[in-house]
Amino acid sequence: MQHDTSRHADGSAGDANYSIVGNRYTRFRQPDPHIAELIEAALGDARTVLNVGAGAGSYEPTSRIVTAVEPSSSMRNQRPASLSRAVDAVAENLPFADKSFDASMSTFSVHQWKELSAGLREMRRVTRGPVVIMTCEPAELDCFWLHAYCPEVIRVEAGRYPAPAAIAQALGSRSQIRPVPIPLNCADGFNEAYYGRPEMLLDPDARLACSAWSFVAEEAVDQFERMLRDDLKSGLWDQRHGHLRSQPFFEGSLKLIIGRE
Repeated sequence: MQHDTSRHADGSAGDANYSIVGNRYTRFRQPDPHIAELIEAALGDARTVLNVGAGAGSYEPTSRIVTAVEPSSSMRNQRPASLSRAVDAVAENLPFADKSFDASMSTFSVHQWKELSAGLREMRRVTRGPVVIMTCEPAELDCFWLHAYCPEVIRVEAGRYPAPAAIAQALGSRSQIRPVPIPLNCADGFNEAYYGRPEMLLDPDARLACSAWSFVAEEAVDQFERMLRDDLKSGLWDQRHGHLRSQPFFEGSLKLIIGRE
């Protein structure tokens, strides 16, 4: 099965060039233990697992036999030596036989695929059991306070993420969509991970570890920084959102889809 999937210079497939944004991942995008537990539970008793769009290896279960697929050379090069070498391939054309794996997974990757339906068909084809996908619900992204400060980045994210309901439907009639509560000190630096730590989003490197920021115009980013910095200094942010600084979990747009036929 062949698909026309264009690549960036480093092999990245999709809209983001990970030769630019990928070098921040190992610093800011560490797997969060609470989220990892939910993924582990969703994989069930699978012994062999395929990780599609594996990046630097976040959330790969170390107690199972994992085969990783990652098209970006810059991301493959950041994988620690303790993990298996990633296969250079894309979701739409997985180089494996039918039903090769007990389970498969993909975290923060489906929005990068050129052909979502083709990628989901391929994951279902090579998987005997559950297909576990972590992604965001685009319709819920504007519930986060960031929308008031930089609606541009929320629009970018909402425009990139496919609807979880469509993913679940494609993966099988018994599929489920579960909310993923985000812990206050979340180690994985996507935007909502900083719901109670707004100062982190004033760090350009922390922002660019979330690829959506690479699509936002410099003028909009400058305005965001001025607004947030001013509101933090005046106390206005804390007046409106200060309760989030001690809120243990935030149920935002993050979802876990468990695909079952």
